[in-house]
Amino acid sequence: MSAAPIATHSAPVSLAEAGVAFEGLSHETALLVGVSGGPDSVALLALLATWAQVPGRPALHAATVDHGLRLESAGEAAAVAALCGQLGVGHATLRWEGLKPASGVQAQARRARYMLLANEARRLGGATLVTAHTLDDQAETMLMRLAHGSGPSGLAGMRGRSEVNGVPLARPLLGIPKARLVATAEARGLPFMCDPSNGDTRFERVRWRQATPVLSEMGLTAERLARLAERMARLDEAAARQAQDVLARIALPAEGAGGGLRLRYVALVPEPEEIALRVLALALDAVAPGGDGHGRLERLETCGAALMQAARAGLALRRTLSGCVLSLGCDGVLSVQAEGPRRRGVHPSAS
Repeated sequence: MSAAPIATHSAPVSLAEAGVAFEGLSHETALLVGVSGGPDSVALLALLATWAQVPGRPALHAATVDHGLRLESAGEAAAVAALCGQLGVGHATLRWEGLKPASGVQAQARRARYMLLANEARRLGGATLVTAHTLDDQAETMLMRLAHGSGPSGLAGMRGRSEVNGVPLARPLLGIPKARLVATAEARGLPFMCDPSNGDTRFERVRWRQATPVLSEMGLTAERLARLAERMARLDEAAARQAQDVLARIALPAEGAGGGLRLRYVALVPEPEEIALRVLALALDAVAPGGDGHGRLERLETCGAALMQAARAGLALRRTLSGCVLSLGCDGVLSVQAEGPRRRGVHPSAS
């Protein structure tokens, strides 16, 4: 790793600020911080190492994922291990073995990274995974999701607390700009490296990162994008609760041993469209957890619109979506059943 300075005019994160950011971690059993070796994660590691020294706070562990995509990656992981030794934090290097994809490398590497980190968290006896996502990362995520046509749930951005591969995930630094973490690492004399892929414009996130200065000049700053994410998260939570209540109200007793759901779907006609769509998504998740496709909002909207139009007209309709067969009767009752393993997607057939 290199300790070469990065130009920044931001103040380092103080221990008092870090204490506020880490307050929600106080009652965890153990923490596993993912450290890539970049300034963000190195600063997080150092701040957590100091914070965790107070008696009664959770044990701190660190891990670095060596993706094996660059010749330097093994040396960088070793440098992180050495830094952890200096800070008194146990460290593990997790290697992404096997053939690497020819395309979609960043997405595949991200999935592999979280899988390996989640496995290590479980090996440690149920540690909470902690990552160094910053205010800038949140802004970039928002821009990417806007461009991809995300709905309210997607535009809630990254959450401070979530789950990945069955393991709790905490992002305590989402409200702190990256520049302040760089300043923290530099002020403490911590060695860090700069991944050359962070400047590779073949990757979408890098292109958005390079566009952010222009957007900021127009008023679309990282702070405003992050604030939008907070507001969307607030709306998303309210809509999710209402959808759960409506689903419970319109659910009907199951018929036979098919294991599906029956809903008084016609009762959704007076509900806001957003709630009707969420109820439909909840039903799909209940029948086919993790099924393909319904997470794509456009497909869910197309299917939901067809079902709603038929319900209003008292017509029967049949659709398939995300591993489920949806059969709407003339009486406005919708049956949701798991479809065969070889049939996927949304089909325009009606009956």
